[in-house]
Amino acid sequence: MTPNFSMQFSKIFLPFEMFVGLRYTKAKRKNHFISFISLTSMIGIGLGVAALIVVLSVMNGFQEELRSRILGVASHLQITGENNLLADWHGVSALVENASHVRGAAPYIMAQGMLANGQAVQGAIIRGVLPDYEEKVADLASHMKAGKLSDLKSGEFGIVLGVELAESLGVLMGDKVVLMAPQGQFTPTGIVPRIKQFTVVGLFQVGMYEYDSGLALIHMDDASKLYRMGDNVSGIRLKLDDLFLAPKISQDLGNVLSSSGNYFLTDWTQEHANFFRAVQMEKRVMFIILALIVAVAAFNIVSTLVMAVTDKRSDIAIMRTFGASPGSIMAIFMIQGALIGIIGTVIGSLIGIAVALNIGTIVPFIENLFHVQFLAKDVYYISELPSHLLWSDVISIVVMSFILSLVATLYPSWKASKMNPAEALRYD
Repeated sequence: MTPNFSMQFSKIFLPFEMFVGLRYTKAKRKNHFISFISLTSMIGIGLGVAALIVVLSVMNGFQEELRSRILGVASHLQITGENNLLADWHGVSALVENASHVRGAAPYIMAQGMLANGQAVQGAIIRGVLPDYEEKVADLASHMKAGKLSDLKSGEFGIVLGVELAESLGVLMGDKVVLMAPQGQFTPTGIVPRIKQFTVVGLFQVGMYEYDSGLALIHMDDASKLYRMGDNVSGIRLKLDDLFLAPKISQDLGNVLSSSGNYFLTDWTQEHANFFRAVQMEKRVMFIILALIVAVAAFNIVSTLVMAVTDKRSDIAIMRTFGASPGSIMAIFMIQGALIGIIGTVIGSLIGIAVALNIGTIVPFIENLFHVQFLAKDVYYISELPSHLLWSDVISIVVMSFILSLVATLYPSWKASKMNPAEALRYD
């Protein structure tokens, strides 16, 4: 292709500024230092974008993993009455179970107790459940280390403990523990706590220390007898088909139940608000810190373009002499700088997406290769590095990177547009 034909082709299909900007970007320079800075800027932007995508995906994965573990034991939504008592749980359950987005409902009795085995004594939250109902609202079956939730049978006084709680008490499957209820009973010798011996029929581990070390499950009928609840329960736990709709469903059900009496509804976003706010705050801080890597690389474009403008002084003067406007000169160098940012962003995005989607394969490979373990099973409950890629994060990172690259081109491009042709050609 001849130069003349190339020029005509560019005039037909590309604007003048675009054509010259692309030519400057791919042209071989006498000053190799400019090319080196352009390359390092491109690599820096790519690495920053890739790091942002991977780190945010891993944090999303941890957040999702923690949420699933918490909600495997806790409920999406709870309904209780005055003084944390609910009288007609059958009626309330029938009323809310058919509501939109509600997948299951289960009654529960919640109380505090003291567990003892010999000299070992531990305080715990005691939850009385109906196993058949509980399986509709909780995912404890997948977290059982021994036994089954269905082994809790009315009148047999069985108990399911978290593994940390069982270890603190020094008990195993089939061992006996003594449960003391703080609500005392009056006797001729004074007030004494109600005490009952239970048999360990199951152990669970959800990976959250709060539950593994401080939660015990017993049959709801046994809890009712021990805590003298009669026909009352503490409340009803609900499971939704979309946990993020919990606040809205809570409000809707509150309106439905308001005509039947005084009920109090609490969703998981209220119970664990501080925890998830902390995780979200960490994600935002990591985004800002890693965005600085992209910003530093993007502003290297400034030095690249400043030197490019100095190198192309005579070219700028000639183009101005042939009628190119200051705006056209500015656009040429903006295109040149923006192209560096675009190439770096695209390469970084592809690498980041590839790593985020395959981190479950990459991390074990590195661990096996160097004989290390990043998340030791005896230290961390989450022993595998989770990753959850959100395309909204990728789009935000790409847009931010492009904007930073574009902003970095403004000053040197503006300086090029203000160059005096006569002054530029004086010493050439």
